[in-house]
Amino acid sequence: MSKILVIEDEAAIRRVLVKILSEENDVYSVEEAEDGLKGLETIKNNDFDLVLCDIKMPKMDGVEVLEAARKIKPEIPFIMISGHGDLDTAVNTMRLGAFDYISKPPDLNRLLTTVRNALDRKELVVENKILKKKVSKNYEMIGDSPEITVIKEMIEKVAPTDARVLITGSNGTGKELVAHWLHEKSQRSGGPFVEVNCAAIPSELIESELFGHVKGAFTSAVKDRAGKFETANKGTIFLDEIGDMSLSAQAKVLRALQENKISRVGSDKDIKVDVRVIAATNKDLKKEIGEGRFREDLYHRLAVILIKVPALNDRRDDIPLLIAHFTKKIISEQGMPSKTFSDKAITLLKGYDWTGNIRELRNVVERLIILGGNEVSEEDVKLFASK
Repeated sequence: MSKILVIEDEAAIRRVLVKILSEENDVYSVEEAEDGLKGLETIKNNDFDLVLCDIKMPKMDGVEVLEAARKIKPEIPFIMISGHGDLDTAVNTMRLGAFDYISKPPDLNRLLTTVRNALDRKELVVENKILKKKVSKNYEMIGDSPEITVIKEMIEKVAPTDARVLITGSNGTGKELVAHWLHEKSQRSGGPFVEVNCAAIPSELIESELFGHVKGAFTSAVKDRAGKFETANKGTIFLDEIGDMSLSAQAKVLRALQENKISRVGSDKDIKVDVRVIAATNKDLKKEIGEGRFREDLYHRLAVILIKVPALNDRRDDIPLLIAHFTKKIISEQGMPSKTFSDKAITLLKGYDWTGNIRELRNVVERLIILGGNEVSEEDVKLFASK
């Protein structure tokens, strides 16, 4: 049963609202408050699925209640109740986060429809939050070393903005995890996250992959096809290994960033896109610029924020946490009995030269879990780690 709070200083209006909602097939539990101060206090001390709040009230008006409530319980939708002279204010409250407004005297059908829509929206928001938490576990950044802590703090600051980010680091360091975290902690998290591995796409196909094509643009173009930029509209596009992109494709990406427009291969029609761009590379792009393989103007467009992901050798203190994380994950995936690593085995692994970074460590942990004893020993590491 959904819990609704009605905050209204006019007793007659309040009684009407409570009566209408309470009689709606026993699906709503309704409480009431006669002024803004009491309403806010009730919100603080209880969990509600929806609040109906009058705009003009003594002691504390509805706008103040809305603003205060959003700071402590931002997930609660508000429907504002407006008198005839309050319509402009009612519209403005929607900019402050109100779901909708209804006019006095309340129309029965309009009221019930708005209430149902607001509750449906809240349920969807809750489901998205649960899904987001599940997704986040798949891309969890493991480690509490100073190097990783700095990156996590940067992500917290940068993610809520639309600033473009260039992620650098060697292969296997986890650049894609940083990109996923930036997206999931952003305002675009409800939109698509589209990954493009620029190194894996032949240079003659990269433009079609990114921007799409129209039928007949080239021999195998048998029908119109949307590109990755269109697919990522209202979300994030992650251009991995962007240092391998051809110069002609770089020019088109630059235009997309400058004008928020793209055109499909074989078409001169512009298509507007709203996309946040995150790029990553294992190359020294400044060196690539000097040798004429990467556009300097594109580099400056992409590198608004630079995040360098450290090699595993530079964050060895995180290795025990990573081993524990991979062990739990691999055992779950393989359906194997639980295993542990001895302290001496972990110490030995911490001292190895991890040229393949986290990707290599995961492979070694999986090998040791399969081939080692119930407690993976120092001897198991020497026999099976192949270092």
